[in-house]
Amino acid sequence: MSFSQFQVTAARLALTLLIAACGGGVFYWLGLPAAWLSGAMVFVAVTTLAGAPTLLPDRLRDALFVLIGISMGAGVRPDVVERIGEWPISMALLVVVVVGVTTAGYAVLHFGAKWSRETAYFSAIPGALSYVIALASDRGADLPRIASSQSLRLFVLVAIMPFAVVSTNGAIEGEGGQLLVSTPVEILVGVPLCLLVSWLAVRLRVPGGWMTGAFFTSAGLNASGALTLALPQFVLLPCFAMMGAMIGCRFANMTFREFVSVLSASFAALCAAFLTSIAGALLVSSLIDIPFGQALLAYAPGGLEVMTILAFMLDLDPAFVAAHQIARFTGMVLLLPLVTGLVLGHRST
Repeated sequence: MSFSQFQVTAARLALTLLIAACGGGVFYWLGLPAAWLSGAMVFVAVTTLAGAPTLLPDRLRDALFVLIGISMGAGVRPDVVERIGEWPISMALLVVVVVGVTTAGYAVLHFGAKWSRETAYFSAIPGALSYVIALASDRGADLPRIASSQSLRLFVLVAIMPFAVVSTNGAIEGEGGQLLVSTPVEILVGVPLCLLVSWLAVRLRVPGGWMTGAFFTSAGLNASGALTLALPQFVLLPCFAMMGAMIGCRFANMTFREFVSVLSASFAALCAAFLTSIAGALLVSSLIDIPFGQALLAYAPGGLEVMTILAFMLDLDPAFVAAHQIARFTGMVLLLPLVTGLVLGHRST
């Protein structure tokens, strides 16, 4: 990268972070849940659609995932481990919910909005956007419409999910519910270890490797009692704001006209998918006695990292949410080629 390119990148990043900070600050001042994440996301998305040259580099994004993963692991204490035996029931129901979410979204987009079978199918799949785009590119589907629909779904979910969780779980204090404090020695030992495992996870192609590697390493250390690994709030809040900015930047490749053209159909499909997730969450929360909001985040058709971060910010069990979102993502990666062939037929050569 030349010096002039570096200057342009730095200027775009500075603008993006300023917008994100303003958005997070406004939402925090209004007393809204998950303020720094959702406020930054809304402000950056709106300014991006308006033509602002927003940017969040991939390397900064990866660093954010590691830091947030470390802090989310602080919520996994020994008492949380005792409840892992209840997860098989919710994992089994997860399969039903994923099929229901995809079917509901597909029905709305194909039969209601008259999108082609291929475009409606790939737009309805919950998450794994890069993998979905790779499969869709071989099927002649409308890639911009699929990417736009998937981005809109994540945007709306992050915007409404905190309110849905708070309305069912009651008021939630703070951002993360985290009062633990690490010593300098614990930071010096734990952070490099989490970074190493994250790097290995990425090399092994683990879903969301940068965050999940750090998260499960931190969770293991905290759950075992070997050490307390928790980052302070003055580190976390900027991370949440930058995560919101990252989501908002996803609209950089979408014109306002494209946004409007897919808005109504995508929102209708999201409503159908979200109602399916709510039904599954209600069932599993009654079967294994967990908070409805926690089950909803585990079943929500959103991104692995973002749903897990929301669980942490809203003082729910991030391990439960992460495990289910990872299972969904991994299952989709393994089975999507087969399912796509069964649903759409084998691609002609």
